[in-house]
Amino acid sequence: MSTGVVFRPQQPPQELREVVRAADEAGVPELWLWEDCFLEGGLTAATAALAWSERLRVGIGLLPVPLRNPAVVAMEVATLAHLFPGRSVATMGHGVLDWMAQVGAGVDSPMTLLREHTEAVRDLLDGRRLTTSGRYVALDGVALDRPPAERPPLLVGARGPRTLRLAGEVADGALVDHTGSDPATVRRARGLVDEGRSASGRPGRAVLTVYTELDPAAPDLVARVTERVGEIRDAGADTVVLQGTDERPDPRPLVEALAGAGLLPG
Repeated sequence: MSTGVVFRPQQPPQELREVVRAADEAGVPELWLWEDCFLEGGLTAATAALAWSERLRVGIGLLPVPLRNPAVVAMEVATLAHLFPGRSVATMGHGVLDWMAQVGAGVDSPMTLLREHTEAVRDLLDGRRLTTSGRYVALDGVALDRPPAERPPLLVGARGPRTLRLAGEVADGALVDHTGSDPATVRRARGLVDEGRSASGRPGRAVLTVYTELDPAAPDLVARVTERVGEIRDAGADTVVLQGTDERPDPRPLVEALAGAGLLPG
């Protein structure tokens, strides 16, 4: 099992470097970034975080698929894979539907778009040449000139059962946000992701990454971190990622708590 922390977009982007440094020095395996409208961009922030560290794995959770052409997403993710091999994770997702409508990117069938987009990004990163004409994604003989030697993990941000199954079916697994981090919900998500992977016939076990929210100012923070990480791990998560609250988004106290709880490698 791996652990990580979230740099929430409520923090100004100019504070990202210090958070990267704190996570790096403590030995936290993973740093995750959000892309909420209308704050900082996930890909640009991820590139900076990767450049400021020699070892952190940086996850983007998530990239709203209505905002981007899948060919562009594949190009960007491939660039990160070439620059920082083995250190990036990208997550595709619906985005907040009200925000998507606000920028003129709303669609009638978000599930269809998510499926078509994720499959296209996955196949392009795998080095395939695609000609497809779906409901939302149309590509004519498109292939990356420089696909990565190894495709970075590609997740789907999921809450409901259909999206969780889809994550197991078309991607490498699911990212579940903090609203689904109680053990019963995590166990349910684990089962649904596994169902999707089994139905797809694709090999390997699907990954389940779970965000969970804790107040960084809690007086018994280390004990709370120990308990929360343990129960989410036992419910079936492969990676538990801690995030602060709206009022206290800075994850550096959570970094210290992970270290104090003995939950970091080495």
